[in-house]
Amino acid sequence: MAGYRSLMPGTLDLTLDAIDLTAALCDIESVSLGEAALADAIMAALAPLGHLSVTRLGNSIVARTDLGRAERVLIAGHIDTVPLTLDPPNLPTRRVESAAGEILHGRGTVDMKGGVAVMLRLAATVPEPSRDVTLVFYEAEEIDSRFNGLGLIEAQRPELISDAAFAVLMEPTDAAIEGGCKGTLRAEVTTKGIAAHSARPWKGHNAIHDAGEILRRLAAYRPETIVVDELEYREALNAVLISGGTATNVIPDRCVVTVNYRYAPSRTATEAEEHVRGVLAGFEVSVVDNAPGARPGMHLPAAQAFVAALDLPVSAKQGWTDVARFSAMGVPAVNFGPGDPNLAHMDDEHCPTVQYTVCEEAMARWLR
Repeated sequence: MAGYRSLMPGTLDLTLDAIDLTAALCDIESVSLGEAALADAIMAALAPLGHLSVTRLGNSIVARTDLGRAERVLIAGHIDTVPLTLDPPNLPTRRVESAAGEILHGRGTVDMKGGVAVMLRLAATVPEPSRDVTLVFYEAEEIDSRFNGLGLIEAQRPELISDAAFAVLMEPTDAAIEGGCKGTLRAEVTTKGIAAHSARPWKGHNAIHDAGEILRRLAAYRPETIVVDELEYREALNAVLISGGTATNVIPDRCVVTVNYRYAPSRTATEAEEHVRGVLAGFEVSVVDNAPGARPGMHLPAAQAFVAALDLPVSAKQGWTDVARFSAMGVPAVNFGPGDPNLAHMDDEHCPTVQYTVCEEAMARWLR
């Protein structure tokens, strides 16, 4: 199962099964803004497939069939990962046998190179799908939305992705179907004090101490669980970063608490911002990023057909994913891919290899 290691570094063999192909993809490092080598390998692998027209924009790639089918569907996956860890290292990938079967360990095994491997396998093995297919391999999903490759494609070449009737985002879902997604808001909450020598604190005012009230409110906050289109979305409001101070002998004159709010797709971006400002009333709140969620849309015919073909359970997506971008374009979308999302971004990221095969078989069954 390690045949890919005999290839030239940075190359991909689409005749490999989804398991080996996932390992090969993971072993080409592609931390956000460093995806060029992987994008090169994907382009080289897709180029010989005559049934696809392939377009590259930056380090994002769009491959399309043009078979004159009555319906076009879009399948998308990002090719970047969060940063690697060095102690212990989470690349190269390694395989471990367990009581539950083989496990593939390494950065990207969950989020989300297994999904990318499935897409590449579909490109190679389903040349005449029952629907026309658009495959989108895009960069920079794991960082600020201004870098997101899907957003750049929408801005520069919207015709490549806007004509789909339905989209599947192959984010990790533990091989189940997840509808919609929560919105995500990031805000910086600032306290201001007066700098002074720490030997004479009465001459100043400690901004870090003032941040204690921000943390108290967040610790006391009780998030809601909101039902949207029969699916339950659990909201969350948390401090995720804190910074302040200039030196160990100086009373800090500024402190910033970064807050992340994950909100149900029934809320608009404006409503989410108003909610955060209400919880933190009296403090200086600056919203630095706010991406609304997507309603599930499981009542729509295209989504129902997908669910019927895969015959799998449907639950709410508790994170934010780019289904929100498709929803904003008027394209209904779901999340479906290998890997437990609870293990995404963890140092010991890993996935049962059977899930790569199961997801490939399900998607191929749908397209055929």
